[in-house]
Amino acid sequence: MKKNQYFACLLVVLSFVMVSGVLTEVRAEGKMKPYPIVLGQSCALTGPSKDLGLELRGGLLAAFSKVNEEGGVHGREIRLLSRDDGYEPDRAIRNTLALINTDHVLMLIGEVGTPTSKAVIPLVEKYEIPFFAPFSGADLLRSPFRRYVINVRGSYYQEIERVASYLVNVKGIKRIACFYQNDSYGYAGLKGLELALERRGVELVSTASYERNTVAVIGGLEEIHAARPEAVVLVGTYSACAEFIKLSKNKYSGELIYGSISFVGTESLKETLGGYGKNVIVSQVVPLPTDNKLPLVREYERAMGKYQHDVPLSFTSLEGYIAGKLFAMIAREVPQPLTREKFIETMHSVGRFDLGGVVLQFGPDDHQGSDEIYLTSIYPEIEVIHDPDK
Repeated sequence: MKKNQYFACLLVVLSFVMVSGVLTEVRAEGKMKPYPIVLGQSCALTGPSKDLGLELRGGLLAAFSKVNEEGGVHGREIRLLSRDDGYEPDRAIRNTLALINTDHVLMLIGEVGTPTSKAVIPLVEKYEIPFFAPFSGADLLRSPFRRYVINVRGSYYQEIERVASYLVNVKGIKRIACFYQNDSYGYAGLKGLELALERRGVELVSTASYERNTVAVIGGLEEIHAARPEAVVLVGTYSACAEFIKLSKNKYSGELIYGSISFVGTESLKETLGGYGKNVIVSQVVPLPTDNKLPLVREYERAMGKYQHDVPLSFTSLEGYIAGKLFAMIAREVPQPLTREKFIETMHSVGRFDLGGVVLQFGPDDHQGSDEIYLTSIYPEIEVIHDPDK
């Protein structure tokens, strides 16, 4: 055989091995097993927002480990490749391109944040790859409807509506300010709050912002308090929000209520604030991670203790566990072979998924599984506030 023909044949063989790798892999002892289902995640694993990424990832890994131990999805293990973006959009774009083109993941899962999600949506639509369970309630992931974006959690507008209802309708507060992160996440929260208050005939008395991945809040603190608010709604991450609340309570008198939404990272906020957590409320999109009445929560606690015992039980890790469990439930229903399009079509056709006391529902024009919003206080312990309006 001529040298050129030999190399041509060799390339064909290698290509066949690489392609067939999506079906099987050869183990050292010579046996064959189904090739894993590989999912890709870009999230903050370092930096001021790292707790969010580490906890969400921990919940996903606990869910996948449980599924794998029980035989996987039609014998195939689920593997998660996580790349650190530090909660920065440009790094999220690079990670996403690598996950799609280098790692050849089946889909993307558990992106953390609105600015990072916003940055990669054009890639999601270009490559027609499912963007599953982003850790963001931003409206841009819901409107306009996007076939490849699959939300599990309720929206920021729904969370803000619940916070506004509590402040205005329950507590009778009318002087409300907003301190927000200066990016698409913060703007989403600010817009949602303005709309929620407008429905109640209330206007914000002041607004101020800070830059993402910083705790530079002094300037904004002074702007907010110049208007003498009775409550401040904070749309940021735990480090900056905790800094704002601590400085506010040290510098200004008065019993203000501080409200935030789930992305803040409730447990991290509580830990950072300590005794400053009094009069701080946070909306949530999943149940209390200690609510043992729910079969899902009992399962989650056992799985976290077995597979991810170094990751705290939290709203964020529970949300990750829900996302991982839901992925496996849908994937098991897909007529083989598992493809991106068949995954979405199966999610539509099955529609209703009971995870153990938490029910998620999807349809051809509805890619948000849950509309449930809970309101919690964080001091001295994290507890659900039972809103009379609910």
